[in-house]
Amino acid sequence: MKTHRFFASSALATAISIALTASGYAQEQKAPVTDIEQIEVVQQRQPYRGDVPLKSMPQSIDVVSGELLSAAGIDDLQNALDFTSGVARQNSFGGLWDSFAIRGFAGDDNLPSGYLVNGFSAGRGYSGRRDTSNIQEIEVLKGPGSALYGRSEPGGTINIITKKPQFIEEGYLQASAGSYDVYRLEGDYTNAINADVAFRVNGAYEDAGSFRDTVTSKKLSLTPSLLYRINTDTSVLYELELLDQEAPFDRGIVVLEDNADAVSIKNFYGEPNDDPMEIKGTGHQLTLQHRLNAIWNLQVGLSYRDSSFEGYSTEVELSDSRQLLYVDGKTLSRQRRYRDYDATDLSARLEISGTVEAAGMAHHILIGGDAYDYQLDQIQQRWRTNAGVGDATYSVDLHHPQYGQEPPDTAPLWDQREEQNAYGIYIQDQVDISERWKIAGGLRFDDYEKDYFNFLAGSETLQSQTAISPRIGVVYEASSFYTIYANYSEGFRPNSGTDINGNAFAPEESQSYETGVKFNNTDESLNGTLALFHAQKTNVLTTDPVNLGYTAALGEAESQGVELDLSAYISANTSLTLAYAYVNAETSNDMTNIDWGVEIPAGSRLINVPKNKINLTAIHYLDVAGNDAQIGASITYVGDRLGDTIAPDYILPSYTTVRLFGGINLTEKWEISAAIDNLLDKEYYSNSYSALWTQPGSPLTAKLSVKYGF
Repeated sequence: MKTHRFFASSALATAISIALTASGYAQEQKAPVTDIEQIEVVQQRQPYRGDVPLKSMPQSIDVVSGELLSAAGIDDLQNALDFTSGVARQNSFGGLWDSFAIRGFAGDDNLPSGYLVNGFSAGRGYSGRRDTSNIQEIEVLKGPGSALYGRSEPGGTINIITKKPQFIEEGYLQASAGSYDVYRLEGDYTNAINADVAFRVNGAYEDAGSFRDTVTSKKLSLTPSLLYRINTDTSVLYELELLDQEAPFDRGIVVLEDNADAVSIKNFYGEPNDDPMEIKGTGHQLTLQHRLNAIWNLQVGLSYRDSSFEGYSTEVELSDSRQLLYVDGKTLSRQRRYRDYDATDLSARLEISGTVEAAGMAHHILIGGDAYDYQLDQIQQRWRTNAGVGDATYSVDLHHPQYGQEPPDTAPLWDQREEQNAYGIYIQDQVDISERWKIAGGLRFDDYEKDYFNFLAGSETLQSQTAISPRIGVVYEASSFYTIYANYSEGFRPNSGTDINGNAFAPEESQSYETGVKFNNTDESLNGTLALFHAQKTNVLTTDPVNLGYTAALGEAESQGVELDLSAYISANTSLTLAYAYVNAETSNDMTNIDWGVEIPAGSRLINVPKNKINLTAIHYLDVAGNDAQIGASITYVGDRLGDTIAPDYILPSYTTVRLFGGINLTEKWEISAAIDNLLDKEYYSNSYSALWTQPGSPLTAKLSVKYGF
């Protein structure tokens, strides 16, 4: 079964080698260049897009710029996503990874959310909380993307575009200090080595306390890169990512009888003596871009990532029969776990794009293939209190937790390995039927195989599946100001496990409809998108109603709503961004939760998804005593959300936060800036897994930064 996959991966690798060899030949033939300014920049095309501009694509795509994040003082991905519509925070696994839902769909809540970095998957494995120090911009591509880049959720995909080396010297060094002993050093520097080679080094180190008792963290993110312009038609880019994070596993607070005020948001119910969880990662990306001729462009890429997640944690016990809190109202039972997770991810991509004339029409063609080999090893051990009333071992007081108890020994819970091998081939053609009318059609074929090894049980399960994902869209460019579009897409995401007969589950399948209007002034003073969408997916895993104790792919869910993303200059010196979404995401049929065996009726809300969310951000640029300055404010409203999948009465209340920020250039090189988050000091809850694992949001915090630019 693996032979053809190995052949597909080898074919991609061979193609890459041929391209590199051709580039080397081009290097030998090029004329010498003595002046850096004479270098013509090879356009950095984004993968899976071709040469179609965003305004002409039949799809809602929102872009969050690095400049906005820098101005607002945002330094992590999770907060950056507040600036776009339809994205909701999900259970962050003790605050140790990024997790979000797009248009109501989040994927597997036991894994980090999937996202792309320069078109390569970065969500597989463990990347911690992603830093923004090397982000040029964030693209939020709405709707299922399986027709281009493979398996995905029907809500959409996030693609992070990183900062690239430049042939001019520029950079900065910034030091920040904030509330709760948060200290951060961030830097970025790029320059030319010679006429053909440029480099860039950026990253950040953070040593942070928090409003949570005993909770501290450290984070190092370093991302050097090197660009080699072989000639005016060919470039090679290498990007390295180094990650080292330490933080305790923090499940948040306990909410009893919907009374979140019963305990302090400072209370930490873990065990400081467990030491922090350690997350380490190394990523490599190698991309070659080559202009074959005046029409066709080639892009070839390789990516390799390895990551690990290891450490002990102490967590509140969720089982009712083991939880003493439900007996006396004050004794909180806990369990202890040890996790040792390791992941490796090798992927390759080859893509050719160009525009040709046929039958009097322009065809924007995109043809490509990709493959990946992913391995995930998970070892977990656990200790938990005995079932029944009376065992208070390793428990703490709900209101005044005391630490330092003798840690109980953990026993093996699982020892497993998952090996995934897949390849895909895709083609898309967007045809300019006339100056105003355009139609796009695409098709992708995927072949996917997974081996699952249970080392404790001594078993192996093999899954093999194929999928075909089509998409079609139409665009009407009514004027230079606005464009009307509509699309239909299908998608898929493989399910893990087998049914009672040992057969692999059919993958989750999705369908999505979207229509909207894009606004775009020629001077970029106003642009945005208003979109209406409806998405549904089937084959969601649920408990088998006929064969109790087994699982079946019988569940269904759907999401529908409206989104508005708007960016405008309301005056020459004042910018405004607006992101609003109404999302109604719920189950479509009766299901049974596979972890807890609890019935979930049709029409139940999906967890952590607000029906209404809005962000309004304004920045005003001004002159202060001859110095450039800016001030800004950002208001975020998040509606109420379901807080526990199996407890439909547990609702997280809505909240509104206000962020103020500003900065001033003291000299040509020195800048000082400040940001205040949660200005009104509102108590709120950002996400939850259950009432006993609810994450409180940060109270009022302030940060002061000093920046030296060069």
